[in-house]
Amino acid sequence: MLPALSGSHRFVAALGIAIFLLACAGAAHAVFMPGMAGDPIAQSQAKAVLAAHYVGSQACQSCHRDEYARWSKTAMANIVQDPKLRPSAIIPDLAHADPMVKFTKDDVAFTYGSIWKQRYFHKVGDDYFVFPVQWDVINKKWLPYHVPDKGGDWWAPFYPDPAGDNMGRPTGPLCDGCHSVNYNIETKQPSEWNVGCEMCHGAGSTHVAHPTRDNILNPARQDYVHASDTCIQCHSQGQPLKNPINGKYYDWAVGYHAGLNLKDFWKLEEHKLGETNFFHFADGTAHKNRMQGNDFVQSVMYTRGVTCFSCHDPHGSSNQAMLRKPIAEICNSCHVPGGANGPQETSIEAHTHHPAGSVASQCVSCHMPKIEAEIPGVNVAAHTFHFITPGDTERLKIPNACNGCHKDKDTGWAKAQLASWNTRSPWRVAQ
Repeated sequence: MLPALSGSHRFVAALGIAIFLLACAGAAHAVFMPGMAGDPIAQSQAKAVLAAHYVGSQACQSCHRDEYARWSKTAMANIVQDPKLRPSAIIPDLAHADPMVKFTKDDVAFTYGSIWKQRYFHKVGDDYFVFPVQWDVINKKWLPYHVPDKGGDWWAPFYPDPAGDNMGRPTGPLCDGCHSVNYNIETKQPSEWNVGCEMCHGAGSTHVAHPTRDNILNPARQDYVHASDTCIQCHSQGQPLKNPINGKYYDWAVGYHAGLNLKDFWKLEEHKLGETNFFHFADGTAHKNRMQGNDFVQSVMYTRGVTCFSCHDPHGSSNQAMLRKPIAEICNSCHVPGGANGPQETSIEAHTHHPAGSVASQCVSCHMPKIEAEIPGVNVAAHTFHFITPGDTERLKIPNACNGCHKDKDTGWAKAQLASWNTRSPWRVAQ
């Protein structure tokens, strides 16, 4: 029960309630675009791109020369390449005989990838299919590529492939929506191959005709959820809400594009705590690549409003993984010894218990261990930023950072080392 109020306080309270009710009444009739948090410029941006058509990244080059030049060198701008236009796109020497390789360079319509792996698309009719081998870029060797019909990706049973040659699995439903801009599932054609400018900024015809900041989408003006959804649409494992679509099952967010709500088109893979499966470790950390978004939404940084491009520059940079700063510096942009965001020790080496400047003293070594499979034998970094303890390894079979480096030691040794660090809570790291 509320305490009795004086006459003046009752007036103020009544006035506040009246203003609140008027605001609610107005909100009921207002139209707000998703993810704009009431920002009028962001509202205008979203409306403009939803009413525009796609013009291609080349149209952006004349005004945004620096961004275009950096973007054009990124993996996103070159994920899909036509070797007839760019012969150097094929990394291995296909003239060198290998029993696993049953095709020639003339059979390759597109290459896919260049950092960890490279796969090869060939065209049959109006569909593309992936040859059943892939090139391991890191270890420079051929590996088989075939998703098992059972026990792997959720979509595999809907595209049975008993011959193991991937000819039952067209790339349109399974790949192309994330490797292009505005892929049309009816015509099986995109507005542009690769992750072009309009994938993140929305259709640009209105902006090209009359360039202003209020008629092209800038994810930096969106709230943190919708801003990160720009990246999560492809850097996540999930399913469209309306699968199947026209009788086919899709592995990308069909219908979503910049300016809309990703949650209206896409759901992330669910996880049952304590269960290890194809997608997740027992604690919910991703088990495989293309799950940075699944990881990130679990993180404290995400809930505090950090976005993907707080750390990464989607236009490209000279740093690893398109980071805005070198990997040894990027975390220190927000986390400094004794600062509000930690670490609480007086120096980085006091926090890590490893020599300053060493790889082991980098934040990512412990908070982003490379435990998520890209291809057999090649892993990428986790993005929950959670410190996985040796105890987690013992109980839940999740690889930890300590034994990831100290491969000659066991979890018992790692637990004892952590227990000796008096600046750490024994209830968190040594159990």
